[in-house]
Amino acid sequence: MPISPSSSAQAAREAVAGRLREIRKRAGLTVTELADRCGWHHAKTSRIENARTAPSTKDIALWCAACQAADQASDLIAQSLNAESMYSEWRHQVRSGLKQLQDSWVRFFHETRLFRVYSSTLVPGLLQTEGYATALLTAIADFRDIPNDGPAAAEARVARSRVIHEPGHRFVLLIEEAALYYQVGDAAAMAAQLGYLLTAGALPAVSLGIVPRSAPERTMWPHETFHVYDDTLVSVELLSAQVNITQPSEIALYLKAFDHLRTMAVYGADARALIVKAIDAL
Repeated sequence: MPISPSSSAQAAREAVAGRLREIRKRAGLTVTELADRCGWHHAKTSRIENARTAPSTKDIALWCAACQAADQASDLIAQSLNAESMYSEWRHQVRSGLKQLQDSWVRFFHETRLFRVYSSTLVPGLLQTEGYATALLTAIADFRDIPNDGPAAAEARVARSRVIHEPGHRFVLLIEEAALYYQVGDAAAMAAQLGYLLTAGALPAVSLGIVPRSAPERTMWPHETFHVYDDTLVSVELLSAQVNITQPSEIALYLKAFDHLRTMAVYGADARALIVKAIDAL
């Protein structure tokens, strides 16, 4: 079965909903009685208990007070906020601009020791040149109809990526060969980007693997781009949102997929040959 990147977020929401339902039942209240005490329509109670509507901080406080379980409110509020942070829509993240989004990850990057990245469509952000990143982030801003700070965001992304030169970090990066041919920016920007891959792939802390299009037999099909930070967080990039996975069983599933993809990749001289071939195709 394919990996479901949003299942951790939904499971976390359902856990909160389940706890709220249990609190109501222990208090001996019906759905309607709880709604009356909280001052809202009974349909809202049903939506919250079925994880179709995320409760606000105020909703949880009222719910627990109505059930004489006010002592559980703070814990439930924290659990609910954590559940909602797992699924973060891009439209909310980029309201302050793409540069701000790049800057928001700087501290986390410095704290992470092991980066594992798989990308099926693009050069990973950690290895992007400023020209490539500018073209990409400008296109993203245009697509999302937000103020275009692509050049500033690209500069911030490149600055953030200098972590690959700092001691104490390791980077295992996998790219599908097809990503080398998706032209982002003009031919000069793309050539510079591919040329940089030849350099970056030789850095001591970097392991760069390319999954060939001509692999004789795939044991793992191409997947959505995902990042594994140490063994504690998987970040999955969807068109509409970023999904942050912290559930150990799902992290293990992504690590299993990553290991399968690693066995199909080529490295060193073979990887450089594929990159040179893509440069020649320009």
